[in-house]
Amino acid sequence: MTFRGRLGAWWRAAVFLVVEGVAGMVSMALVPVGIVLVVFTVLGPGLFVTPWAVRVLRWWTGRARMHVGRYLGETVPEHYPPIPANPTFGDLRRLVTTPSTRRDAGWVGLHALLAPVAGLLAVGLPAAAVNALLVPAYWQAMPADQPVSNPFPVTSWSTAAAMPLVGVAYAALALWLTPAMARAESSVARRLLAPGRESELAARVSELTASRAAALDAHAAELRRIERDLHDGAQNRLVGVVMMLGLAERSLTVNPEQALPQLLRAQEAASDALASLRTVVHDIYPPILDELGLDGALSALAGRCPVPCVLDVDGLVRAPAAVESAAYFVVAEALTNVVKHSGATHVTITVRSTVASAGQVLAIEIVDDGSGGALERDGGGLSGIRRRTQAFEGTVALLSPVGGPTTLRVELPCGS
Repeated sequence: MTFRGRLGAWWRAAVFLVVEGVAGMVSMALVPVGIVLVVFTVLGPGLFVTPWAVRVLRWWTGRARMHVGRYLGETVPEHYPPIPANPTFGDLRRLVTTPSTRRDAGWVGLHALLAPVAGLLAVGLPAAAVNALLVPAYWQAMPADQPVSNPFPVTSWSTAAAMPLVGVAYAALALWLTPAMARAESSVARRLLAPGRESELAARVSELTASRAAALDAHAAELRRIERDLHDGAQNRLVGVVMMLGLAERSLTVNPEQALPQLLRAQEAASDALASLRTVVHDIYPPILDELGLDGALSALAGRCPVPCVLDVDGLVRAPAAVESAAYFVVAEALTNVVKHSGATHVTITVRSTVASAGQVLAIEIVDDGSGGALERDGGGLSGIRRRTQAFEGTVALLSPVGGPTTLRVELPCGS
């Protein structure tokens, strides 16, 4: 590394240590407050302020994660169990003793001890170097009984002449020690503040459990919908066909002239039943996805929408069939909601294939200029979109202020 690069690294580390040194003074003030709260928690009354105290602790350590992450150039992850809205006595005790709370509290104690010292050294060493370089210029102005002593008394020109060498030594020490302290402090903070392996595995198990439950719910809802569509549609029409054929059979033996119209009605009812069955099959997995791909299927979907749509699928690449099917039905359900409830005059649909840390992601954004105020209700279209998305461990974000516009953003992971 060049001298200029080393000087830049020193300056960045010094700023980090100074900021953390000031923050360490705050941590130092939080330590006795935390001790008092722990004592009161053990006795019982302190549990009433536990949610507030844990929120403050999480906020303070969250600030540290952001600062350490910026210095290291990476994201320091966090994982916390939720704070219950109406916690019981047992909930509060678990909240205090959970590994994340103990880890954060341990960091605050260590931060209070080390950060102010490191921040003081980051300022003191360069200041001592500058002072040592200036000693030859002012040592004679000091009283004889109070000579400059940095690090030894300066009482003659010979000792004063040695001070610039001391200043160089201070500067070299600062140039080496300051980045080393910053690396050590940020590494310790990252190790303490990031969730442990067990926490990550527990969080992953929870996510997989939730996604499995969402997949089962989506599967059950889909089966109920198919059963309902078959019962109310194709099944009733086929029953009608059977009845009409029965009447036609009776007419052939009693009044042959009436048989032909009845057969024609039966044929028409059979055609309706066939169309209903095709609709059910289409809703299970649209054949157009295989024929035209997701971009072509969405184009056809947007073209059939009564509200004018603008579709942007630039950069879209093929995804697994299940993901494309989910994306198709997400857009279809969203457009149905727009037509039924929004009063919009224009819709923009943007579908992109992006790359995240976990792999490829299919991002869908639907914006309409309707009246807004959309809410997610049980059994509603937005609830169905969320259930279908959660089955893929995806995310749903809805922004719909009263007066509009409404923005629905869905991300579907496609795997690595």
